[in-house]
Amino acid sequence: MQMKKIVFLLVFMGLAVISRAQSAPGFAGVDDWLQQNVKEMGGRVLLVVYKGGKVVYSQSVDEMSRRQKMVNNYIARRQGKKANNEDYTLATRQPIASCSKWLSAALVMTFVDERKLDLSDTVGKYLPVLSLHGKGGITVRQCLSHLTGIKEPPLKESLKEMKNTGSMDDAIAAIAEMPMEGAPGTVFHYSNAGLQIAGAILEKLSGKSFETLFAERIAGPLGLKDTDFGKGRVAWPAGGASSTPEDYMKFLVMILDKGIYRGVRVLSEKSVAEMQVNRIGSGVRIGYTPAEAAGTGYGYGEWVMGKPGAGDMGAAKDGMSGGGIFVSSPGLFGSFPWVDNERGYCAFLMTFYISGDKGKQERYYALKQKVDAALR
Repeated sequence: MQMKKIVFLLVFMGLAVISRAQSAPGFAGVDDWLQQNVKEMGGRVLLVVYKGGKVVYSQSVDEMSRRQKMVNNYIARRQGKKANNEDYTLATRQPIASCSKWLSAALVMTFVDERKLDLSDTVGKYLPVLSLHGKGGITVRQCLSHLTGIKEPPLKESLKEMKNTGSMDDAIAAIAEMPMEGAPGTVFHYSNAGLQIAGAILEKLSGKSFETLFAERIAGPLGLKDTDFGKGRVAWPAGGASSTPEDYMKFLVMILDKGIYRGVRVLSEKSVAEMQVNRIGSGVRIGYTPAEAAGTGYGYGEWVMGKPGAGDMGAAKDGMSGGGIFVSSPGLFGSFPWVDNERGYCAFLMTFYISGDKGKQERYYALKQKVDAALR
């Protein structure tokens, strides 16, 4: 097994506020955790932790088995790409799945900040086809928090349909025909539909593609050189982004600093705060939530999680527990970004593995506990 400290050379100095990583006293427990869990997380992991204006920890662990490399090669061939089985670095770019949701929600909030869009706006105002199918009364707010009431097909089926979709209009037409499982605002169903609708609304408002809007409003101000939503026929706001640890950390630093990055305001402080308010009230039924987020709250594009060990968040007022929260947007492939406002730090764990939901939540919370302890 090999563990490599990542030295932050010029490629990461673009963060400006983030200095070169140094050997971090007190992180032995985090080192041990990475070593003990890397095999179950695809054989490669990279963890970066930022606090107090600098990176205080950065480690890459590589222990890929021959079988894991073969699986990577197979997946790459199926996608017509060349497999990357090298050690993770800050510049490693890969799909980030649902970590994309945080980016997309932030993009929507830039329109809210400019008063070009209101969270209480109904989707039928911009997308009449949804009104024709009884879904016009859904609000933008409900789209960002998975409270549309739309019952989307399982993920595998949904992804297959997306690959065969020719345009954003086609994607919305397909969503319009999906069944409802409850009135808007009464059912939480973690899926792609809400953010797809929100993305389509942004395109209607601006006359620009979702990819272009993201590049102009989020990637540009943050200096995200290797983060985008692809160049397909239709953008997938809920899970279509690819990024690097270097880029995603810039986004997290902006969220931690209440919307400001390198002196430039990307989001208003109010919007950052609004994104982090749990929207799953006591009267909301859970239609579907992934196991790694069971018992947690949800804001706009991000999970609102309690302190590790705080117990079932759903049993406390407004979904909170323990007096402290952190926000996150984990991806299907295991990557785990988070911002802890109470402790004043953010972190990003990059992985790539698909093994279902089993054990992921416990793993995320165990890692965060180790990082919290190291930062005391």
